[in-house]
Amino acid sequence: MNILITNDDGIYSPGIAALANTARQFGTVRIVAPDVEQSSMGHAITHSRPLSYRNSPITFEGIDAHRVNGTPADCVALGLHMYPDTQVVLSGINMGPNLGNSMWHSGTLAAAKQAMLLGITGIALSTPVGKTEPNFGELAPWVSSVLEILLNDKGPALYNVNFPPTPTDISWTRQSVRLYDGNVVPGQDPMGRKNYWITVIPLEPAEEGTDRWAVENNLVSITPLRLDLTAHEELSARAAMKKK
Repeated sequence: MNILITNDDGIYSPGIAALANTARQFGTVRIVAPDVEQSSMGHAITHSRPLSYRNSPITFEGIDAHRVNGTPADCVALGLHMYPDTQVVLSGINMGPNLGNSMWHSGTLAAAKQAMLLGITGIALSTPVGKTEPNFGELAPWVSSVLEILLNDKGPALYNVNFPPTPTDISWTRQSVRLYDGNVVPGQDPMGRKNYWITVIPLEPAEEGTDRWAVENNLVSITPLRLDLTAHEELSARAAMKKK
């Protein structure tokens, strides 16, 4: 299998090295990642300037690796142009979870979505970050187990995977949709200039069976996704009302 790996944390992230090391057992791995961190970039695509790529300043043993002056979605588009025989795109391992509503602005998930848009399976992988970096060595067997499950599926497909710090099992989940406070908290920098923090404190507990609930209960969360955002139930109801 030919595997393209990217992320939104940038080419220097230990998460991308950990994912590449585990993915090598499943086939040929290539890396095309942003040259700087692009967290929370969402599905931005560069259209106002040309993109370029260079060899990675980080050595990945036995792996072709490049850095791109663009977004995660740019990296997938350029990577699939460079390696048209790619069969699956892996994005991560992100330093920080991508659960629930964070899917909307996640650059990690956007890279997987870009693969799906281009007809290739995309898998986003993330894990929480505390005061220290995640223990990627401890997560490696769980990453391998998830890839064994998902790489055998017939594509194209789109998955969002989140690993708790110390997993005990794997769970298939749905997206957690909760309200957040979204407060703007004023502050100032050391020079006395005004700045602002936007808070994202959840107002409701995680619903059982969701991605957030799974990770809170030490379960690896696998959420199958689709690109179609249509509210089909409402569409059907509106169409039925129109016929009356």
